[in-house]
Amino acid sequence: MTSHQNTQTMKPATAAKKLGVYLEATPAEFREGVVSRAELNALQADPPEWLRELRRNGPHPRPVVAAKLGVSIAGLARGGITEPLTTEQIEALKRERPEWLEREQATQAEVRKEEARIKKRNAERAARQP
Repeated sequence: MTSHQNTQTMKPATAAKKLGVYLEATPAEFREGVVSRAELNALQADPPEWLRELRRNGPHPRPVVAAKLGVSIAGLARGGITEPLTTEQIEALKRERPEWLEREQATQAEVRKEEARIKKRNAERAARQP
């Protein structure tokens, strides 16, 4: 019995998500092909200039924008941000500190605090178990 390894491939949208970049901003050859696991690993290990540029300046997908602003993706939507933003636009929002951003950051801080409380409570319960 011979064994052979099938090459795992993924759609460009999946690869872009794993790389943390906005698919529509990637080069055409990336968007139009398939990406193997080995190619994805190579892109992560030694990113080409286009990938470094996208990560540095954007446009960034919503999960990245939300993380850079310290809010949830739903918080972005509530704030009216539905399109990808560049790093420059994100920095401008941080400087301007609109009301919605401050409100969503406060909400996110409360969520993190509550998650930490629950995690601590669960750890204490687990420690009491025989």
